[in-house]
Amino acid sequence: MWWSDNWDPLSYGVDYDFGQPFFAQYRKLLEKVPMPALFLSRATNSDYCNHTGEAKNCYLSHACWKIEDSNYVTKCGEVRDSQDLLNTTDSELTYECISSTKIAHSFYVQNSENCTSSAFLYQCKGCNDCFGCTNLRGKSHYFFNQPYSKEEYENKVKEFDLGGYANVMKARQRFEELKLGTIRKYANLQKTDNTTGDNVAEANNCKECFDFWGGIRDCKFCINGGVHLNDSYDGYGIGETSELIYESVDTGANGSKFLFDIFVWGGVDVNYCYACHGSQNLFACIGLRNKQYCILNKQYTKEEYEAMVPRIIEHMNTMPYVDKKGRVYKYGEFFPPELSPFAYNETIAQEYFPLTKDQALKQGYRWKDPESKDYKVSKQPDQLPDHIKDVDESILKETIGCKHQGKCNQQCTTAFKIIPQELQFYKRMNLPLPRLCHNCRHYERLAQRNPLKLWPRRCQCNGDKGAYQNTVKHFHGDEPCPNAFETSYAPDRPEIVYCEACYNAEVV
Repeated sequence: MWWSDNWDPLSYGVDYDFGQPFFAQYRKLLEKVPMPALFLSRATNSDYCNHTGEAKNCYLSHACWKIEDSNYVTKCGEVRDSQDLLNTTDSELTYECISSTKIAHSFYVQNSENCTSSAFLYQCKGCNDCFGCTNLRGKSHYFFNQPYSKEEYENKVKEFDLGGYANVMKARQRFEELKLGTIRKYANLQKTDNTTGDNVAEANNCKECFDFWGGIRDCKFCINGGVHLNDSYDGYGIGETSELIYESVDTGANGSKFLFDIFVWGGVDVNYCYACHGSQNLFACIGLRNKQYCILNKQYTKEEYEAMVPRIIEHMNTMPYVDKKGRVYKYGEFFPPELSPFAYNETIAQEYFPLTKDQALKQGYRWKDPESKDYKVSKQPDQLPDHIKDVDESILKETIGCKHQGKCNQQCTTAFKIIPQELQFYKRMNLPLPRLCHNCRHYERLAQRNPLKLWPRRCQCNGDKGAYQNTVKHFHGDEPCPNAFETSYAPDRPEIVYCEACYNAEVV
């Protein structure tokens, strides 16, 4: 009923009380106004997705935009017929891909672009029919970085029939050993200018941005989003033809001047609002659509609104909200975590800044203990058929135990089921059944990527004296490279990190 016009969110409106802090009043309103069960917009047959727009036939996919027939994908855009992805865009028929774009019919791919019919790739571009390769450009029929004829390549790949789980584990181990000795470009930046961060594509003048793509400029401290976003700062999941967004989450979609908002799509000049769409000139409202000049869900005239908002801002500064830990929140601060309707480990913060229960409670956050679940595991992971060809539809009735058994710090669900469209995908792509629940699989992908943090470093290329043996002469000759940069590889990491010039000299 939330999208219906049969109820009026303005009926929950209240007068602003200058006798109590702004955020305390806001929390009371949040407890009164009906909210949608999920932050989902323009979606079809995708009832179990969240913070996602324009999804069709998708399941348990989150923070995505324009996805279709895909399951268990996160922070992806324009993805079709795929499963188990993270930060992947403009791709189809892909599985277990991370921070990649324009990938087709490929599996276990990371930090790659424009590759097809391949598996186990890292930092590859323009490749097809390659297996177990790193740092290749425009290659075909390479097997663990060695060239073969088409016939020889196909015979080599048959040795690692990816329909078998044991074969996948064997290929993964060999691939990880190869990756250890490969040089790394300091950042995964594609078609960018004057930009710092990681996993960014098509950006100009953007600083410390991560997982951003699609024609963005003049942004800073933004994570996950983009798509024609301009002049924005401190946002998560923001973008889609918008500008002037600040301190907001899941906000944008054809709008401007969004400040301190959560799930606000479309409109102009919307501040401190939650789940408001297609509106303008709102302050501290919840659940409004196509409204203007409202404060705490109460309607005002244009003149009244313009006079009231400066008074509220002044009040927020003179009577700030102080949480139980003594932290002060004035105008210009995002909503205090203490007022969140969610516990710390129910939010995405747990992915970026994982805490134990004791640590979270010590910092003043709430914690949600696991709920007891009344189900019985009917099949343990070691009882699953090794090869997908030996799996039939009876697997859809099984409750499969997660290999981690809840002993990890990955919000393990301890058990999972295979859904029909998932089984069809595995059969079609010749891929084995997973042995982990979808939460643990997601955290395993997160563990393969770098943190969302930058460190100042120098290029590790030392000419012919480095840990990696260069194949060509570089501009600095036999002396150490003088180039410096900001990178998500911490100084104590074992990887060999090169600047763009030295990296390109080796692989382009």
